[in-house]
Amino acid sequence: MSQSITVTLPDGSQQAVAASTRPIDVAKSISNRLADDAVVARVNGEFYDLTRPLEQDATLEILTSRNPEALQVYRHSTAHLLAAAVLELYPDTQLGIGPPTDAGFYYDFQRATPFTPEDLEKIEARMWVLQGQDLPYERKLTEKEAGLEKYKGEWMKHELIQEKADSVFTEYTLGPQFIDFCRGPHVPSTGRIKAFKLLSVAGAYWKGNEKNPQLQRIYGTAFFSKKDQTEYLNKLEEAKKRDHRKLGQELDLFSIQELAGPGLIFFHPKGGTVRHIIEDWMREQYVKRGYSLVYTPHVMRRDLWKTSGHANYYSENMFTPMELDDAEYQLKPMNCPGHILIYRDRPHSYRDLPVRLGELGTVYRYERAGVLHGLLRVRGFTQDDAHIFCTPEQIEDEVVNCLEFATDVLKQFGFDEYEAEVSTWDGGASGKYDGSKEQWDVAENALKRAVSRLNIKAPVIADEAAFYGPKIDMKLVDAIGRKWQLSTVQFDFTLPRRFDLEYVGEDNKKHQPVMVHRALYGSVERFFGILVEHYAGAFPVWLAPVQAVVMAITDRQAEYAAKVTAELKAAGVRVHLDDRKEKVNLKIRDAQLQKVPYMLVVGDREAEAGTVSVRNRKHGDQGVKPLAEFLSHLQKLVADKVAAE
Repeated sequence: MSQSITVTLPDGSQQAVAASTRPIDVAKSISNRLADDAVVARVNGEFYDLTRPLEQDATLEILTSRNPEALQVYRHSTAHLLAAAVLELYPDTQLGIGPPTDAGFYYDFQRATPFTPEDLEKIEARMWVLQGQDLPYERKLTEKEAGLEKYKGEWMKHELIQEKADSVFTEYTLGPQFIDFCRGPHVPSTGRIKAFKLLSVAGAYWKGNEKNPQLQRIYGTAFFSKKDQTEYLNKLEEAKKRDHRKLGQELDLFSIQELAGPGLIFFHPKGGTVRHIIEDWMREQYVKRGYSLVYTPHVMRRDLWKTSGHANYYSENMFTPMELDDAEYQLKPMNCPGHILIYRDRPHSYRDLPVRLGELGTVYRYERAGVLHGLLRVRGFTQDDAHIFCTPEQIEDEVVNCLEFATDVLKQFGFDEYEAEVSTWDGGASGKYDGSKEQWDVAENALKRAVSRLNIKAPVIADEAAFYGPKIDMKLVDAIGRKWQLSTVQFDFTLPRRFDLEYVGEDNKKHQPVMVHRALYGSVERFFGILVEHYAGAFPVWLAPVQAVVMAITDRQAEYAAKVTAELKAAGVRVHLDDRKEKVNLKIRDAQLQKVPYMLVVGDREAEAGTVSVRNRKHGDQGVKPLAEFLSHLQKLVADKVAAE
């Protein structure tokens, strides 16, 4: 008689089943529909294949397509399907890794001949053949020594087994040729994978290190249904149209110059105008909200970064120090040590606190060439950085104020949806975080209370904090549903200690302040890129680099067109006079392509009556209006900072 074990289900009910019963068997005992929808199981908090036997009493949850975690397993299984297809078509290929991603999956391969778009078509077709064969994903246990011997001809797998495998590790087979060192789990068989598509191939270094061999990475996407996949692919096409790199060139906003170097941004006049507006709005908000504006140097002695801890904890992201007359100097990767020196330059009483110092300061961080991406990942960028020095009793209110400021920024620039996360440490296990458990407990609890006060849902993400303290990250949702990391509010008890910061308390004794790091745009460059993509380059009127274009129908109205332009300029409108010897329809088309909000066409009747014929880039012909009426309407849109016309 086989041994009986107890399975506890999510609703608290229990089943007595035979040892070696599989999760899929339990699912069938509940309902055939659950078994049909099942993707993976969670057993005692650990993911299990549906066909992996249960060996002891366990809590069991059957995950279906309604569970986001199940989609990750589904996508990882699709990555294995990709690798199996590649090996069948190109047997000389070596396998790297194939993880799921937020949007799909990828797999890294080493092959002498580069994959072509035609190869991707063949591979995808072969994947569908394997899918139709309903091949099982079979889990097997292998001893480490035997595994190292088996994979000695596959250097990447051999290296992974050496580094990551236990004395006995798991492999998964798929069909007659494919076997892979993998922790799993996977869907039961290839027939369960209903929707996938290969998207592109790109270069990638092994383990992300440019000193390692370069591999070929095939990207794909997978969804539980064709409908979901079609929606995603449509969104992907829309994202391509909105790509800030493409629009930045078409609209003459910015460039990256090869002669100057990668990751360094040149803002052209139009882009400079938008950036100027963004920065000025933030500086005005600083003053309104009780911040003092400061400026700090771009380069400082390396000793400063040793004191701050960045030279130790952040060195891989810093540029190589430079030798000057008296010492080594370092391009600043952060603004915080400069603000600390300003605070430390004079004594403070508890009556002075909180001290809020704000700067739009340019910083420099080393990013590998392979990860640079337009305005979104650069080597030199400007942060709207602020640091608040306060008493422990003030910290929670200051964090709340920062979060309210962050949500105001989002609303101001047309982002109605956002998410938040509280990032904490690893309990000190890794040694990569500074400070004591007591300090971390105080800091983390303050951040959790702050989000609670504002009724912000913020899940806790372990081991994602800054080295000097926990943080709250805000992610906005753009016009096509993508999430972007934006604002961050960070608690810091470490730097005040490292720099011996003080204030005189009400008891007339010296105390150490606590500190809040706060960036709301994150970086001006990245925020600019997000805005371009959110609005597809069609900035709202208050942000548009050119708000109106004036164009005459014939030369007879040239003088009146110039007069209209001059009046609008005098009123503060960013206006352009298109006086080219071209047909007006061509001028209108060019203005539309440049995404100018308003086109003002003037003919003989408009010149005689002192009016303009108004066209809106989105709504088309708006009719003939007195110039004063149009100007009043435009000024109201700008004053109210309306996000859409």
